[in-house]
Amino acid sequence: MNLFQSLFGTGTKKYNDLRANEFLKMLEETKNAVLLDVRTPAEFASGKVKGAVNIDIYNPDFSASIDKLDKNKTYFVYCRSGARSGQACNLMAERGFENLYNLSGGISSL
Repeated sequence: MNLFQSLFGTGTKKYNDLRANEFLKMLEETKNAVLLDVRTPAEFASGKVKGAVNIDIYNPDFSASIDKLDKNKTYFVYCRSGARSGQACNLMAERGFENLYNLSGGISSL
């Protein structure tokens, strides 16, 4: 992967954006689903989706933390607006995760 692809992606998105109703429905119906909140610990403490695991995308250990996750599970990722969770999905896809869903509009859309 060259520098341009690292910064801007390859043009092929390797995750799915879902609106709130689809996101919640699929989360409920998916076995081995992991709900991942990539906001800061302060944001997470101020309100989260029940059952969510918090791994802050701004934490320097974010990459190391996601490397410890099971790549065979399905991940439903969210943040406040959907931007950071999209970035997290891109990073996870680069590391071999295949089943990734981003909450379009973030927790604000719930």
